[in-house]
Amino acid sequence: MTTSPVAVRERALALLDGGRSLGEVAELLDGGTATLKRWRHRQRETGGVAPLSSPGRPARIGPSQHAALRAQVRAHPAATLAEHGELWATTTGTRVSPATRCRTLQRLELTRNKSA
Repeated sequence: MTTSPVAVRERALALLDGGRSLGEVAELLDGGTATLKRWRHRQRETGGVAPLSSPGRPARIGPSQHAALRAQVRAHPAATLAEHGELWATTTGTRVSPATRCRTLQRLELTRNKSA
């Protein structure tokens, strides 16, 4: 059974509140004192210790478009990655790089017929 990141952080802060030193808690959790200080600061500022979302721009083919991409792959199983890119650009008006197309297909566990 894995423990959620929030549970680990709450446990660490509870140990600190219980009188344990930063060094003791860091050693117990196999972490660093700077991390514990950051968690404590976040708890004071926001009232919670949940991890923040990862930085970066939104996906070019977002979750709301996944059904359309699945339908496209189903409708054109023999299409190459480049052909899927052209179909996507025609359908949505959005051009995406081959790497983005490939990663999105992999993330959605969509396979293509690779025979000519």
